[in-house]
Amino acid sequence: MVVEIKEYSSAEDIAETLEKDISDTKSTLGEYLRRLDDIRSLAEKSKKIHEVVMKLAGKKATSESLGEISIGSLSIVLDANPLHELTAIEEVVRSHQERLLILQKAREALKWLDQLGDTEGLKYLVVETDGVPGRILFRIS
Repeated sequence: MVVEIKEYSSAEDIAETLEKDISDTKSTLGEYLRRLDDIRSLAEKSKKIHEVVMKLAGKKATSESLGEISIGSLSIVLDANPLHELTAIEEVVRSHQERLLILQKAREALKWLDQLGDTEGLKYLVVETDGVPGRILFRIS
């Protein structure tokens, strides 16, 4: 989590920044959703093949933790298969969906700033957590 203070000269600047972040997040989310669709079908095929081979070999399918190494908080998957990639992309998609919702809620919450109009000499110090406004300080200069 990154917390920072950004200074804006108008409410419109804050709104434009939020709109750009929302647009960028939607675009990135769209790319990951396309990748998710591609890898999902590949993962399903891989899983079916794995199940058939295990059945023919007379072995039970187990949750495979072989080939996965943890180093501190980092997990490394050796010889990753489509199921590993599917899980990773699903996690990224969920994260971007959550970020998009948070950004949209922040933009909605800041709509009242649009009513301020001309505020010459007023600076907006915005405390942001991971790029999302959480607190606005008005400073008269």
